[in-house]
Amino acid sequence: MDGGYRITLTLDERLPTRDASPELAVDGRSLGEAQESRDGRTLTLVTTDPAAAHPSSVRVAWQGVVPGASPRSAAATTGVPAGTPITFAPEAAGRYGVTRADYDFGDTALQLSGLTGVPVEERAAVWVPVGASGKRPVVVFLHGRADACYDPDAGTFDNEHWPCVNGLEPMPSYVGYSRPAETLASQGYVVVSVSANAIGAFDQSTASPDRGGLARGQLVMAHLDLLAKADAGTAPGMSSLLKGKLDLGNVGLMGHSRGGDGVVRAVLLNAARPTPYGIRGVLPLAPIDRTRPALTDVPMAVLLPYCDGDVSNQEGQHFFEDSRYTSRTDSALKSSLLVMGANHNYFNSVWTEAYGDDWDLYVDPADPTCGTTAAGNTRLTFEEQQKTGIAYTAGFFRMTLGKESAFLPMFQASAGSAVRVGAATVLQATQSPAAQRLDVAPLQAAAANVTFAGKVLGQYCASIAGRSPQSGLPSCSDSTATSRFPSFTPVTHTANVPATPMLHMTWANGGQMTAALPSGRYDVSRYGALTLRAAPDGANNATDLRLTVVDGAGRTQSTTVSALSDALSPLPAGNPDVLPKTWLRTVRWPVAQMTAVDTTDIRQILITTATATGGVLLSDLAFTTPSVGTGAPTKLPQLSVADTTANENAGTATVAVTLSKASSLPVTVHLQAMASTGTQIAAGAKQVTIPAGQTTTMVTVPIQDNSTVDATADTRYEVVLGYPTNAVTGKNTAYATIHDDEA
Repeated sequence: MDGGYRITLTLDERLPTRDASPELAVDGRSLGEAQESRDGRTLTLVTTDPAAAHPSSVRVAWQGVVPGASPRSAAATTGVPAGTPITFAPEAAGRYGVTRADYDFGDTALQLSGLTGVPVEERAAVWVPVGASGKRPVVVFLHGRADACYDPDAGTFDNEHWPCVNGLEPMPSYVGYSRPAETLASQGYVVVSVSANAIGAFDQSTASPDRGGLARGQLVMAHLDLLAKADAGTAPGMSSLLKGKLDLGNVGLMGHSRGGDGVVRAVLLNAARPTPYGIRGVLPLAPIDRTRPALTDVPMAVLLPYCDGDVSNQEGQHFFEDSRYTSRTDSALKSSLLVMGANHNYFNSVWTEAYGDDWDLYVDPADPTCGTTAAGNTRLTFEEQQKTGIAYTAGFFRMTLGKESAFLPMFQASAGSAVRVGAATVLQATQSPAAQRLDVAPLQAAAANVTFAGKVLGQYCASIAGRSPQSGLPSCSDSTATSRFPSFTPVTHTANVPATPMLHMTWANGGQMTAALPSGRYDVSRYGALTLRAAPDGANNATDLRLTVVDGAGRTQSTTVSALSDALSPLPAGNPDVLPKTWLRTVRWPVAQMTAVDTTDIRQILITTATATGGVLLSDLAFTTPSVGTGAPTKLPQLSVADTTANENAGTATVAVTLSKASSLPVTVHLQAMASTGTQIAAGAKQVTIPAGQTTTMVTVPIQDNSTVDATADTRYEVVLGYPTNAVTGKNTAYATIHDDEA
C-alpha cells in the first residue's frame, strides 16, 4: 500500500489467550503488535518498516520472540544470587475467622467508556474478618487476561464471546487469589477480588484501543463506588456484613498481569476525582504497562517473576523506572522486586489449573534455568510460589495500610541487594521517598558534578535497538531481544518513547568517575546508606567497581561493589531470547560503616574500575534511608490529550495537550503517534513541554500525503501521552483523524 505495508497472517487455529499481545515477525524479526481478529485466527499489522516489502516468512511472535526460532538454550552460567533471610512470616494466618460476602449483579451490569459497546459484569468475591471491630482497611484484587468462558468438565475455552454462549461458564479467574485473600482477611482486612472477564474478551479489539487499561481502571473505581454504598447501607443486594465496616480512606490495590496496568490506571483516575478514595498502596504483580504512566505519592512495589513465560519482557518494570523522578516531592516508596524462579501463572491457582506452567508452555520446558524438566533448574514449585505471593501480598498491605514497618526489609532492605522469603530469592531495586533521599547523581544525563578520568567512557543511553532516536541518546544495547532488558523494552502504545536513561560505563585498563555532592549538602550522617543501582551491561560479563567517599579534609574510605552485593554478577542464563536478564539491583553501603571519614562533611564519591576491562549500567547514585512514606492520592496536575482532525494535504495535524491546573515547574511528557491503515502518519514520539504557569501546548504531528485514494475517506491515528515529569497522565489517549483529500 502507498506509504506503508499491511501484513495479514491467517492461522490454522486460534491464538492462546495470553496477557502478552501477539506480534508479527518478518524473517525472524518482530515488527510490532498486530491486530487480532475476534476469532483469534487472523493477525494484521500496518507498518512503514521496509523489511515488510518482500518478506520470505511471516510468523507470530510474542514479546519480540518467535516461538521455536531460537537456538537451543544455553547452559545456565550462574546460580541464583544469595539473599538475606526474612525471619518474620507475613503469610501466617491472623487471629480473625473469615467469612464471605460475595456479590454478583450479572454479566451485563456495567457499561465502561474504556470498552465501547460491550457490557461488563459486576461480580466479586469478598473475604471479611469475623469479630474485627470498627471500619477495616480494604484491599481490591484485579486479575488479568484469561479466557472469559470455559467448560470445566471438557476443559474447553472461549474468549470470543461475552456473555458466555453454548453452555459455557464464566472463567472464575477472580477466585484464583483465594489464599492471599483469606490470609489478609484473617489479619483484619476486607478483601474484594473483582471479575474482569468481559474486558479480557474484548481488550484486543477496537472496543478498547489501549488493551483494556482504562476499562480495568474504571472497573476498579466502579467497585469502590459500590463498596462505598454498601458501607453506607444504601446498596441493595450487598451483604449486611459490609455495612459500616469499610474504611475507604485506607485502600490498597493489587493487579495481576493486565490487571496490574488496570490498578495503576485506577490510582490515577482516583486522584482526578474531587473527593478521591484513600488509595495508599498499589502492588502490580507480573504486570503489563502499555502507556508508560507514572505514579507519585502512593507506595508501589512491582513484583516481577524471573521465569515469566507469558509477559517475558517484564514491561511492568517501567512503572518503577518512570516514577522515580516524576516529582521532586514524591512522598512514597518505589520498589521493584525480581522473584527468582517464579513464573506468571502460579500466582493464580485457577490459571495454574487451567493452563499449567507458562514458561514450559510458551518458552522451553528444557531450559536449564527456568524449564521444569531440566536438571538443576531454579524454579519454584506451585506451592512455593503461592507462599511467596501470599507473603508479599500480605506484607505489602500490612506495611502500607496497616503501618507495620517490620515488613519494610522485604521491599527495601538496609543492606544487600536480595532477600530470601521462604524458598524464593527476591532481588531489589528501590527508591526512597524524596524526604529520605539526597540525590547525588541520578545518572540520567550529563551533569556538571559528574566527571570521568582515565581510560573509561561514560556514555548516557536510553532504550535498545535504536527505538528512541529522537531522544538524542544512543541505545543502551543494540540487541532486539527485548525480553532480556526489562528497563528498556519498548511497549505497545509508546514504542518510541525513550526508556530509562542511565549511564553506560565501559573501560579498558582502568579509570574513574567522580561525583561531587550538592553544594552545602555535605552532611550525610542522617542517611542509612550510600546507594547505587548497577548491573553488567549487555555483554553480560562479571566485573567489579570500587566505591570511595571523600570528606572535606581529604580523608577517604573505600569498598567494592562485590563486598556489598552481587549486583555486578550476571543473572542465570538460558533461552538466549529471554535470559539472562539485564536488571539493575540496588547496592547499599551503610553510612554507619564509614568510620574512617567525617560523614557530616562528605564532598565526593569516586567510582573506580576494579577489573582490567568491563562494562556496566549505573543509575540513581544517592544517600538514602529506607522508608515507606506517607501514601495519599497525588495532587500533581493531570495531563490530557484531545482528539483532532486534519486534511491529508495539510502537512501537519495539531494536537492539544493540556494540564488540569498550572504547575509551578515545567511539565514534560512524551507524545507517541501510532501508524494506522492509512499510514499518513508514521509511528514516532516527541517530548512535549508545558512551561511553568501555563496549562496548554499545541503539538504538531507530520502528515504524509500519499497521493492515492485511501480505502476510507477518514483514517484515525492514535496519539498517546506517556512518561511525564512534574505531572501525571489523565486522559492519555486520543485520535487524530486524517481526511483523504483524494477520496
